[in-house]
Formats: sequence, structure tokens, C-alpha cells
Amino acid sequence: MLGKSINEMAIGDSAEFSKTVSETDIYLFAGIVGDFNPAHLNEAYARTTFFKTRIAHGMLSAGFVSSVIGMQLPGPGSVYVSQELRFLAPVRIGDTVTAHVEVAEINAEKNRVRLSTWCVNQDGVKILEGDAVVSPPRK
Repeated sequence: MLGKSINEMAIGDSAEFSKTVSETDIYLFAGIVGDFNPAHLNEAYARTTFFKTRIAHGMLSAGFVSSVIGMQLPGPGSVYVSQELRFLAPVRIGDTVTAHVEVAEINAEKNRVRLSTWCVNQDGVKILEGDAVVSPPRK
């Protein structure tokens, strides 16, 4: 199963993925990537920070964008070329994050697609935004 090829996409095509972030997700992510920053794992420490509680790793939310790209748009067979991110708001345990991807530019000659990427929480607050460049699968 392959995702959409360059000829199967149009500017404005979009897809999304939602996930409620659990404490377990944060601990598993920390273990996988090796980021044990106490802002993510230690509630006593986190209470002394600007956010007053533990927050999820920013890259966990960025991973939800990767899920959309790898599984939906363009989908399986796509190769990430680059991703620019700006982190705008924290993700707390229990927040539901929805990652959005939208086709912004198509370069058929180079088989590249520029995607606008962003995530919002359950209240519609944008938590990250950026742009990705991907090479969709060839069919």
C-alpha cells in the first residue's frame, strides 16, 4: 500500500490525526528518545516552572505531524526531506492534540510537496506550526 503520488495531490488537500496525551505516552517517549528533563517527568520540579505542571515533549506533538505525513498525506512510502517547527503552547497530560497537514505547494519536477503543518489542542489553541517538505511515493 502506497500513499498518494505527486499527481494524486492538489493544493489544499488535507488530513489530520488526533490523540489524547497520557502520562504513559510521556514516559514512553522519554525512554525512547532519552530526554528525561524533569519538566516532563517530575511533578514537584514542574510546579516550579512557568507551566506549573508537567508538559509533554514538544517533539511528541511533532511526531503526530509525522504520523499524518507517513500514514495519510501523502502516506506510506513518503520520505521526509525537512520540517520547520515553531512551538507555541504547551501540551499537558490529558490534552487531546490534533495534527493537521495541508498541501501548500507542489513541485512535480522534483517530486516534492511543501506541507503546512500545525497542531491544536482540544480548545483549538495552536500548539505548534511549521512547514514540511516531503517526497511522495512514485507509482
